[in-house]
Amino acid sequence: MIKPVSFLLLVTVIMAMVLVSGCTEKEEETEALTELTFGYQPSTHQIAYLTAKEKGWWNEDLSPLGIETINDNLFPTGAPEMQSMLAGDIDVAYVGAAPVISALASGLDAKIVAAVQIEGSDLVLRNEFPYESPEDLKGLKLATFPPGTIQDTLLRNWLKENGVDPDKDVDILAMGPGDAITAISAEQIDGAFLPHPAPTLIEDGGNARSIVQSNEILAEHACCVVAVSGDLIREHPELVQQIVATHVRATQYNSENLDEAAQIFADDQDWDVELVKTSLADWDGAWVADPNLIVDSTVDYAKVQYDLGYISTELTEDDIFDLSFYEALGQ
Repeated sequence: MIKPVSFLLLVTVIMAMVLVSGCTEKEEETEALTELTFGYQPSTHQIAYLTAKEKGWWNEDLSPLGIETINDNLFPTGAPEMQSMLAGDIDVAYVGAAPVISALASGLDAKIVAAVQIEGSDLVLRNEFPYESPEDLKGLKLATFPPGTIQDTLLRNWLKENGVDPDKDVDILAMGPGDAITAISAEQIDGAFLPHPAPTLIEDGGNARSIVQSNEILAEHACCVVAVSGDLIREHPELVQQIVATHVRATQYNSENLDEAAQIFADDQDWDVELVKTSLADWDGAWVADPNLIVDSTVDYAKVQYDLGYISTELTEDDIFDLSFYEALGQ
């Protein structure tokens, strides 16, 4: 018969072994991450993701860290992309800064770790409508990305600042680039505020022209960013560090190889490469990776979204950004 003291000791040892085993299994699960999923959109804003994919850099740089499979999902705009991230379906998002703010305010566990580009959108208007000032847009139907996106946030704030009520004076319809391009050609809408290369394709159709570039709406404004899930940041910081480094590499490569960058995008989206080249020549955008360049602008978006009633709490820089991974590169 086992003595009471000995029995208690035996139970204690077994429980300790179970706890140690559980911790070991948890550590193994953390170490066993072998798959990542990226989200991106059909815009020349985000060619850095495509370049790293085309060149094989994502696989090359992340496989030594245990990543065996890299998936990606294409989204028409940032709003559904952030819904997917909220659902845990993507780990890394190439997306506009404004949708990240909306998602963070809704409980998303993530941070912006790098910039992707600034500016790069145009307001196009059908040729039959004259334009001299924002007042000329009253009574018109304008398409842009859904509420909470960069384009929607910029457009509504700009209209308000110029005495045009975005809820009463104009009819703003939420559309992705494909739907907006079709709608303006079919005369279902009068204008559209879209990221490149969509404005170039619309102008090429001969039905509309660019009347305002986004730098005229807000100079050097933040646009797309790299957002990474909180789980990845906490449990696999070495992966996040490499993701940022690879992104920087692709951003620099594109800036030095514009024609190749245009071809990579054209191949991925089945576009005419000459139209893509025209877009990159005409847009006001610039590819950047340093998140410090967009902090102030992004925090301003949070205030604008709060003022518009899109979010119930103003977010701070610390709520939105983790600058440590970029700064660790010593750029």
